[in-house]
Amino acid sequence: MHTRRTPRRTRTAAALFTAAALLSAGCSSGTSTNTTASSPVAGAAAALAPLPGSTPAALAEYYAQEPAWRDCGVPGFQCATVKAPLDYAEPSAGDVRLAVARKKATGPGKRLGSLLVNPGGPGGSAVDYLQMYAGIGYPEEVRARYDMVAVDPRGVARSEPVECLDGRAMDAYTRTDTTPDDEKETETLVSAYRTFAEGCGAKAPKLLRHVSTVEAARDMDVVRAVLGDEKLSYVGASYGTLLGATYAGLFPERTGRLVLDGAMDPSLSARRLNLEQTEGFATAFTAFAKDCVRRSDCPLGGKGTSPEKVGENLKAFFEKLDARPLPAGDADGRELTESLATMGVIAAMYDEAAWQRLREALTSAMKENDGAGLLVLSDSYYERDAGGAYSNLMSANAAVNCLDLPPAFETPEQVREALPDFEKASPVFGEGLAWAALNCAYWPVRATGEAQRIEAKGAAPIVVVGTTRDPATPYRWAEGLAGQLSSARLLTYDGDGHTAYGRGSSCVDSAINTYLIEGTPPADGKRCS
Repeated sequence: MHTRRTPRRTRTAAALFTAAALLSAGCSSGTSTNTTASSPVAGAAAALAPLPGSTPAALAEYYAQEPAWRDCGVPGFQCATVKAPLDYAEPSAGDVRLAVARKKATGPGKRLGSLLVNPGGPGGSAVDYLQMYAGIGYPEEVRARYDMVAVDPRGVARSEPVECLDGRAMDAYTRTDTTPDDEKETETLVSAYRTFAEGCGAKAPKLLRHVSTVEAARDMDVVRAVLGDEKLSYVGASYGTLLGATYAGLFPERTGRLVLDGAMDPSLSARRLNLEQTEGFATAFTAFAKDCVRRSDCPLGGKGTSPEKVGENLKAFFEKLDARPLPAGDADGRELTESLATMGVIAAMYDEAAWQRLREALTSAMKENDGAGLLVLSDSYYERDAGGAYSNLMSANAAVNCLDLPPAFETPEQVREALPDFEKASPVFGEGLAWAALNCAYWPVRATGEAQRIEAKGAAPIVVVGTTRDPATPYRWAEGLAGQLSSARLLTYDGDGHTAYGRGSSCVDSAINTYLIEGTPPADGKRCS
């Protein structure tokens, strides 16, 4: 899925991971061999092997680059372009140009080097995240000591973006029914997935084979060297934790202070990732439901209504939309369909600060037949602007996910067989999330990655952060990653929403700030609220 945060973050920083499971096959680790799509046993996954400590001669020119920094057009920030090989196995085959941005350390205090940040996705623009949030919103003491740096991963935003469909075609794609009632609707959904995949294959045939997480992690090592840092310091959220953990697994001796917030478990197959994320959204929805019924403006039930009944009421509303979409006052004539409404609700699960807005949007839709509020939430999730243009978030999201892991499902029949498990995991969202995981079955490029453990033996302490009721990256994933990384320190936030750093817990923020500035990690198992 993809990561959209909240008003406290930026639009780019909070739903980036979610779309991975909803619209493709989940996230992955991306090595060079395949596994079966349904392998559910985390313990059976092989471990990611580190790369040699010395830089290969064929890559020397990339590591020796000197970036030409220029004004970004955003006060205080500089931008540059860094080259990386399209194919690390064949560096002479061409280059990928990576967009890099930085804001230099403001002082006082000794400069600690560069701190790379990534908001997740895959597909989220790290440069946008830096300029709109991290470079101005991270704690002052962190920004004083580090050059704040971001690189858009290959295929994302400013780094040779993968583009699959234009705005009008994306409008059609996002309103496609993902809860097919019969064979005809199933064929329509499959056709939509094929059209999306064919668009990606036609527009980026070479790049599409080289946007894996492993390749993006190797790009980060090139950027580290170009910046003049001996070790990589990094804060990654959501999918950004997979990117950071992969870096540590490949380059444990070059791993500095890493914070992996809203952690993913790289040892899980695509099907397992999708199923467990479905459970995560059910957990988050239960928390929302309990809060909703305590409030006078809850349209899904009154005081004392059980979360199960709240879910039934929402599901009944979705079913009405399936039969008859609502007007939404949209300039392009779009109506609120079941799929768009579902995405609007899911978008609000990322942060409890959005729950009031969701109650208002549901009230307008359910009691006033006005779908505008839910459509706005859905559009923010997909990064669709008022003019009908989409960022390349969803295209890059699918491109990375479908390359990183074999598909969760290969046929509609496999989805139908799995529906009972998904609907048990979430009676409200399970059916739609199961069908959404069929996307990668039609991808034009075969997956090159597999589920794998990441141990990063020899790495400095790595702080892994998990939130107990995180919808998009379930807490068990943080436990799983922390159990694999040899130097992990698990920091737990007992709360709601996606990720924990900078979301209001002074306990979490203090622990991470101390680690970043002083190098002292929190005690393993520390809990905050």
